[in-house]
Amino acid sequence: MRALILLADGFDDLTLFLPWYRLKEEGWDVALAAPLMTAATGRHGYTVEPDMTIQDVNTDDFDLLIIPDGSATEKVRLLGEAVDVARTLMQEGKVVAAIGHGAQLLISAGALDARTVTCSPGIRDDVRAAGALYRDDSTILDGNLLTCRGSDDLPEFSRRLVALLKSPTVVRA
Repeated sequence: MRALILLADGFDDLTLFLPWYRLKEEGWDVALAAPLMTAATGRHGYTVEPDMTIQDVNTDDFDLLIIPDGSATEKVRLLGEAVDVARTLMQEGKVVAAIGHGAQLLISAGALDARTVTCSPGIRDDVRAAGALYRDDSTILDGNLLTCRGSDDLPEFSRRLVALLKSPTVVRA
């Protein structure tokens, strides 16, 4: 099983590292993709080296997409390739998980219409404008889309993500 995490400078450290390591605990191969092959720095100063550029991502190679919270989402959503990756994985029915501001990439991908989601309260009007039903819940699962309000809700997010990935209905590459 293979997971992809999209990131750039300004990622929220907790919402990157907790899902990344939780998936590794479950035996998943996790790849980090960034705009450039240079270290990305999180909000709290931690750095990570990407495994590939976003431009080099082949969506057929992945079963899961994670979009962490943080100002990095603003940078990632400006890349057409990142928008295409998110749109393709959503359309293929693969699991997509967005934390906090991560939903902004899905807005750019046009992937939230008629979906029920949660997100950082600061972008709730944006997800509503994109055609989604916003609920102020810690996590929401709508089909193949798992959304999380933010870092305070990561324990529930992790439990739901692992349960979802063990489900026989998950689309796999």
